[in-house]
Amino acid sequence: MTGIYVKKNSKILRTTDIARTAGVHPNTVRKYEEWGFLPPIARSANNYREYSRYHLEQMRLARLAMHGGWPGSRIRRSALALVRASAARELAQAVRLAKNHIQLVKEERAQAEAAADYLEKWVRGKIPDRPSAAASIREAARSVDSTPDAIRGWERNGLLRVPRNPKNGYREYGPREIGRLRVIRMLLRAGYSTMAVLRVVRALERGTVKKMRRVLDTPRPEEDVLWAADHWLSTLSEQEARARKIL
Repeated sequence: MTGIYVKKNSKILRTTDIARTAGVHPNTVRKYEEWGFLPPIARSANNYREYSRYHLEQMRLARLAMHGGWPGSRIRRSALALVRASAARELAQAVRLAKNHIQLVKEERAQAEAAADYLEKWVRGKIPDRPSAAASIREAARSVDSTPDAIRGWERNGLLRVPRNPKNGYREYGPREIGRLRVIRMLLRAGYSTMAVLRVVRALERGTVKKMRRVLDTPRPEEDVLWAADHWLSTLSEQEARARKIL
């Protein structure tokens, strides 16, 4: 045998046992091993994989963390990190990462809730007036959990038009701009292309809400821009529920 060794008095599990209990195909178990989601697996004299109870529990954890929709690359990387820490038996680190993962999902949900709220007002033409005081690009980036470079890129791509201070030429971000930044960020993180988001922004600016069902070029007719926001929120809610189960 190579790799780790299973004690003689412990129950040895086969690939089919792990797959059946976790509700997956045996090839999925092998893929999880390949991706580092499972600890090293012992081999028998005839080269069969020999799993322990720890492998089974790790498989359950990996499925819980990795299964379902992915609300953004940051959350996916966070889930990957905690699964791999647990696979390496770094349990204290895995618990810390799991707590951080929950907090990350909660923060993303807060951003999504704010974006969905503004989007609904935007669709109905009830966006707020700009106040006299405005945020800088750095302050705007912090408020929507993005970066100044990303915001400048969105502006260059036509997703956003930001008024400038006539005296110093600096960009000024009021509630309208912050709200639109949240919507742009949400749709991009939900997987829509820059061109699809640009079509949404232009349609909203024109007030052509009746055509919004086709504006994203999504495969199903019910997938309008409000559906996209609701779907993003439900994906985040599902991810948060799974993250809490990990602990």
